[in-house]
Amino acid sequence: MIKSFLELNLFNPTENGIRLREVRSGTTSSLQLILPMILSVGMCAGLKINKKWINDQLVLQDVKQAQLNSEIKYLRYQIQPHFLFNTLNNVYSLIDSSPKIAKTSIHSLGKMMRYLLHDTATNKVPLVKEIDFLEHYIDLMQLRVSSNLRVEKSFPIINQPIQIAPLLLISFIENAFKHGIDAVQPSHIKVELTIENHNTIHYSVINSSFPQIENVTDSGIGLENLKKRLELLYPSKFELITEEKDNLYIAKLILNFKE
Repeated sequence: MIKSFLELNLFNPTENGIRLREVRSGTTSSLQLILPMILSVGMCAGLKINKKWINDQLVLQDVKQAQLNSEIKYLRYQIQPHFLFNTLNNVYSLIDSSPKIAKTSIHSLGKMMRYLLHDTATNKVPLVKEIDFLEHYIDLMQLRVSSNLRVEKSFPIINQPIQIAPLLLISFIENAFKHGIDAVQPSHIKVELTIENHNTIHYSVINSSFPQIENVTDSGIGLENLKKRLELLYPSKFELITEEKDNLYIAKLILNFKE
């Protein structure tokens, strides 16, 4: 069709149906020879440029993905020394007062560190393992706190192969034990996790707030790390809420974990 158009309109122009010039049979004008070559060269150049652009975009995408993976790994590995530091402080406080409990705590800590170092090296972990890790952490932290603390926890029975990014849920509980306990006043921590519509986690930790003793909104590395990881791993698929009211500190996470 393009060839016919060129022959009728470019090489043999007409006006009111009357041909303006006649190209003699057996001869070819210079324009007829050059124009197809120009078109061919242009098409080849265009194809090469388009191919290079696609390749450049693929390389750029790979670079961005590598940077994203590196940042996620950095944030994940940042949790481990932070977690270990907090937990060792807890065990250290038991050595003089309750050496037998401290010994048991070190054994439990060893199991938890195995999870941190091995299981969480993958991009996703089963939710059941993450919950088991949380429960061990709560039990370990309760060993050193006073009887003034009341802990409530509610975790679902998982009957489906749910997987999430590792160590997303520990920060709320760490924050609660760090800031929500008073040595004299009654304190409480409530942990609740539910699964809705087979694709969304509703997770909350509510703890006592003692602003006159310590600024509980200073969550430190934990919650800041959590927010950054969620933004990288689950963009537009989560809601993170923290607020303080009525002498309570409330942390909530709503997460759509489906791919």
